[in-house]
Amino acid sequence: MKARTVVVSLLMMLLLALPAYAAGKGEVQQFFKDTAHKVKATDVAAEKRAILTGSLGTMTRVLDILQQSPSLSSGDAAGIERLKATLRDKEDELSGVNGFAPVPDARLNAFADYVVQDLEQADQVITISLVTLLVGIILLILLLR
Repeated sequence: MKARTVVVSLLMMLLLALPAYAAGKGEVQQFFKDTAHKVKATDVAAEKRAILTGSLGTMTRVLDILQQSPSLSSGDAAGIERLKATLRDKEDELSGVNGFAPVPDARLNAFADYVVQDLEQADQVITISLVTLLVGIILLILLLR
């Protein structure tokens, strides 16, 4: 009877962890989708750049804080580092540094969509554990308030 209870408990935890992981990934994606909507809602190029720069910087700060966690696994650390590299490339491309041509003002809306799509695709390759992802979402929410 005791073994059955343990097996059922483990199965329930696994079944509950999958939706929580999917919801966490959705929160991060929604953050960048909201950024794209804000960019498209303004007509001033300088404001568009500021919104994009701010959002990329906020996510980078969240990842920096997560990297300081003593309980971070080596797999999570590698995933976070790859995601940070992706974000740095986006920031460099936006501002036109480190070998990138700056994004023209007329292409900022398209660039915002590109960031969302690229990070959604990167999400398939970069894996971060559920706990790390949820802590990151909490940090993101706190930094935005």
